[in-house]
Amino acid sequence: MKMQGESTGKTGVAIIGCGYVFDHYMTTAWAHPEIDVRGVYDIDLARSAKVSDYYGFSVYPDLQAILDDPEVTLVLNLTSIEAHFELTRALLEGGKNVYSEKPLTTDLEEARTLFRIAEERGLVLSSAPCNFLSDSVQTMWKAVRDGAIGKPLLIYAEFDDNPIYLMKPETWRSRTGAPWPYIHEYEMGCTFEHVGYHLVWMLAMFGPVRSVTAFSKVVVPHKTDQPMHPADTPDFSVATLDFVSGVTARVTCSIAAPADHRMRVIGDEGELSTDTYRHYQSPVFLERFSQLSLNARKARSLRLQPLFGRGFGVGGRVLPFVRHWKSFATMRANAAGKTSFFKKLVAGAKRREVGAQDKMLGVAETARALRMGEPCPIPPDFILHVTELTLAIQGAGTMGGAVALTTSFVPFEPMASTKADPRNYRDSYSPGFLAKRMDGMIERLHQH
Repeated sequence: MKMQGESTGKTGVAIIGCGYVFDHYMTTAWAHPEIDVRGVYDIDLARSAKVSDYYGFSVYPDLQAILDDPEVTLVLNLTSIEAHFELTRALLEGGKNVYSEKPLTTDLEEARTLFRIAEERGLVLSSAPCNFLSDSVQTMWKAVRDGAIGKPLLIYAEFDDNPIYLMKPETWRSRTGAPWPYIHEYEMGCTFEHVGYHLVWMLAMFGPVRSVTAFSKVVVPHKTDQPMHPADTPDFSVATLDFVSGVTARVTCSIAAPADHRMRVIGDEGELSTDTYRHYQSPVFLERFSQLSLNARKARSLRLQPLFGRGFGVGGRVLPFVRHWKSFATMRANAAGKTSFFKKLVAGAKRREVGAQDKMLGVAETARALRMGEPCPIPPDFILHVTELTLAIQGAGTMGGAVALTTSFVPFEPMASTKADPRNYRDSYSPGFLAKRMDGMIERLHQH
């Protein structure tokens, strides 16, 4: 039985690049049976062979073989960042639609060139990250649209990703044995690698940014004793975004502080929060501000004991999710590949505790749009805006300063399933029995 919203037919997809991130995409590939992986290609033939043996995919001998395959409608570019521009250009000029791993390019003019080629040839070019399509973000988006926090005022977004230099990153391997390219990650920088995850959901919900004031710096020069080129890429950044819509945001990136991926949207009547962008079903909390909850934050015991604090309304209550028709993709163990029962059990526990992304969701939604003749769910002007912001934040340096954005985009709507959801998060909110009774008592005391 087809689930609601599912379209019929398959889309032929070729994948270029079989490194570390490849296996992350494959984690939920099983949940998108309408994607027909025609084959894979990597300049490292040993990696292609390993991936072929593990997943059972065919291997293309070279790029031309992909361009010559009439069954390939969309190519997924998972190569290293510095290869994105030339490869994506070659694919577009060869007549293939492209979905690229983030960031799209390291240069704004290169990104503009790629979209110009795509438009001239009537092709689709799209790019990760796609986490704004997750249940968590779509739920937050609907709650904002429902007026659950009143007028949105502030956004606080954290991307502290642990002091990874202390965690033996040289030993990290994907399920098919690909090493995590930690030197390359240091050279590109955590801002360039990570800030897009926060930018896409903020921009999707609140529209384009007018200007950004940023600061970036190397705070951990001793990350590795291996040579790096360049050696001075910032590993910390903080930026304040001035949205055209009037919202103000602060986003922080580092690989110096312990892991913290929180997302918070504060309005004049309440707050929405979730623990991480990474888990597509990360619980979303809504707190409608009250005399009780705002005053309860002054009590040390309630701050130090979050579960106790929630009884007084601090932090709010969990919202039921808006569900996309592919929501189950991050909720089951991966069935693809040669994986033992024990490894599947461990992987399931890891996804539940550490987080689970459906990186393939962006590919699937792009493929669906191609089949249905609909606009791409991640518009070109949106990707250009993300690219310019990313470059501005990373390149701010220690002198900082405000930068006016040269790009913009037409604000767009949440997913159809989000808009069709009949519930109203503002109207259905209840602070809980204890909080409601105590808040009522406070109100009566104020009246007397």
